[in-house]
Amino acid sequence: MILWKRAALLGCLSWLIPFVVSFILFPLKKVNAPLFGTLMDLVVLLTGAALLNLYFRRRPISVNEAVLVGMMWLGLNLVFDYPMFGYGPMKMTAWDYYSEIGLGYLSLPAFALGAARLAKP
Repeated sequence: MILWKRAALLGCLSWLIPFVVSFILFPLKKVNAPLFGTLMDLVVLLTGAALLNLYFRRRPISVNEAVLVGMMWLGLNLVFDYPMFGYGPMKMTAWDYYSEIGLGYLSLPAFALGAARLAKP
Protein backbone atom coordinates (compact mmCIF):
# COMPACT_ATOMS: atom_id res chain seq x y z
CA MET A 1 0.00 0.00 0.00
CA ILE A 2 1.50 3.30 -1.07
CA LEU A 3 1.61 6.03 1.55
CA TRP A 4 0.57 8.81 -0.83
CA LYS A 5 1.15 11.79 1.46
CA ARG A 6 4.61 10.59 2.47
CA ALA A 7 5.46 9.75 -1.14
CA ALA A 8 4.29 13.18 -2.35
CA LEU A 9 6.16 15.09 0.35
CA LEU A 10 9.37 13.15 -0.27
CA GLY A 11 8.80 13.54 -4.02
CA CYS A 12 8.80 17.30 -3.58
CA LEU A 13 12.08 17.00 -1.72
CA SER A 14 13.46 14.79 -4.50
CA TRP A 15 13.14 17.84 -6.73
CA LEU A 16 13.94 20.61 -4.25
CA ILE A 17 17.23 19.22 -2.90
CA PRO A 18 18.93 18.76 -6.31
CA PHE A 19 17.48 22.10 -7.47
CA VAL A 20 19.10 23.94 -4.54
CA VAL A 21 22.39 22.07 -5.03
CA SER A 22 22.33 22.93 -8.73
CA PHE A 23 22.30 26.65 -7.86
CA ILE A 24 25.32 26.17 -5.63
CA LEU A 25 27.20 24.19 -8.30
CA PHE A 26 26.01 26.19 -11.32
CA PRO A 27 29.22 28.24 -11.74
CA LEU A 28 30.99 24.93 -12.37
CA LYS A 29 28.84 24.37 -15.47
CA LYS A 30 30.62 27.15 -17.36
CA VAL A 31 34.07 25.85 -16.41
CA ASN A 32 33.44 22.11 -16.70
CA ALA A 33 29.97 21.13 -17.95
CA PRO A 34 30.59 17.33 -17.90
CA LEU A 35 31.69 17.49 -14.26
CA PHE A 36 28.61 19.55 -13.39
CA GLY A 37 26.38 16.97 -15.12
CA THR A 38 28.04 14.07 -13.33
CA LEU A 39 27.77 15.77 -9.95
CA MET A 40 24.11 16.55 -10.51
CA ASP A 41 23.42 12.94 -11.52
CA LEU A 42 25.06 11.84 -8.27
CA VAL A 43 23.04 14.38 -6.27
CA VAL A 44 19.78 13.09 -7.79
CA LEU A 45 20.77 9.48 -7.14
CA LEU A 46 21.93 10.06 -3.55
CA THR A 47 18.86 12.17 -2.81
CA GLY A 48 16.61 9.43 -4.18
CA ALA A 49 18.43 6.80 -2.10
CA ALA A 50 18.11 8.81 1.12
CA LEU A 51 14.45 9.61 0.49
CA LEU A 52 13.58 5.99 -0.36
CA ASN A 53 15.19 5.02 2.92
CA LEU A 54 12.93 7.53 4.69
CA TYR A 55 9.89 6.34 2.75
CA PHE A 56 10.38 2.69 3.76
CA ARG A 57 11.51 3.41 7.31
CA ARG A 58 9.92 0.84 9.66
CA ARG A 59 7.94 -0.68 6.78
CA PRO A 60 8.38 -3.81 4.72
CA ILE A 61 9.95 -3.15 1.34
CA SER A 62 7.87 -3.91 -1.72
CA VAL A 63 9.46 -3.88 -5.17
CA ASN A 64 6.20 -2.80 -6.83
CA GLU A 65 5.66 -0.02 -4.32
CA ALA A 66 9.25 1.20 -4.68
CA VAL A 67 8.92 1.39 -8.47
CA LEU A 68 5.57 3.19 -8.24
CA VAL A 69 7.00 5.71 -5.77
CA GLY A 70 10.04 6.18 -8.04
CA MET A 71 7.75 6.76 -11.01
CA MET A 72 5.72 9.27 -8.99
CA TRP A 73 8.91 11.12 -8.11
CA LEU A 74 9.96 11.06 -11.77
CA GLY A 75 6.64 12.67 -12.71
CA LEU A 76 6.84 15.27 -9.94
CA ASN A 77 10.37 16.25 -10.95
CA LEU A 78 9.31 16.72 -14.56
CA VAL A 79 6.23 18.76 -13.55
CA PHE A 80 8.24 20.99 -11.20
CA ASP A 81 10.96 21.52 -13.81
CA TYR A 82 8.57 22.41 -16.62
CA PRO A 83 7.85 26.04 -15.64
CA MET A 84 11.53 26.72 -14.96
CA PHE A 85 12.95 25.15 -18.11
CA GLY A 86 9.99 25.49 -20.45
CA TYR A 87 9.18 29.15 -19.84
CA GLY A 88 11.36 30.46 -17.02
CA PRO A 89 14.79 32.00 -16.87
CA MET A 90 16.52 28.87 -18.18
CA LYS A 91 14.24 28.40 -21.19
CA MET A 92 15.27 25.30 -23.12
CA THR A 93 13.79 23.36 -26.00
CA ALA A 94 12.22 20.03 -25.07
CA TRP A 95 15.08 18.21 -26.79
CA ASP A 96 17.72 20.14 -24.83
CA TYR A 97 15.85 19.67 -21.55
CA TYR A 98 15.40 15.93 -21.89
CA SER A 99 18.92 15.34 -23.19
CA GLU A 100 20.55 17.41 -20.42
CA ILE A 101 18.23 17.02 -17.43
CA GLY A 102 14.93 15.19 -17.87
CA LEU A 103 16.21 11.72 -18.69
CA GLY A 104 18.40 11.82 -15.58
CA TYR A 105 15.27 11.58 -13.46
CA LEU A 106 14.80 8.04 -14.78
CA SER A 107 17.44 7.14 -12.22
CA LEU A 108 14.79 7.50 -9.50
CA PRO A 109 12.55 4.56 -10.50
CA ALA A 110 15.57 2.59 -11.78
CA PHE A 111 17.37 2.96 -8.46
CA ALA A 112 14.15 2.19 -6.56
CA LEU A 113 13.75 -1.05 -8.51
CA GLY A 114 17.33 -2.16 -7.94
CA ALA A 115 17.47 -1.17 -4.29
CA ALA A 116 14.13 -2.80 -3.45
CA ARG A 117 15.11 -6.03 -5.22
CA LEU A 118 18.40 -6.14 -3.29
CA ALA A 119 16.73 -5.36 0.03
CA LYS A 120 13.98 -7.94 -0.42
CA PRO A 121 14.73 -11.06 1.67
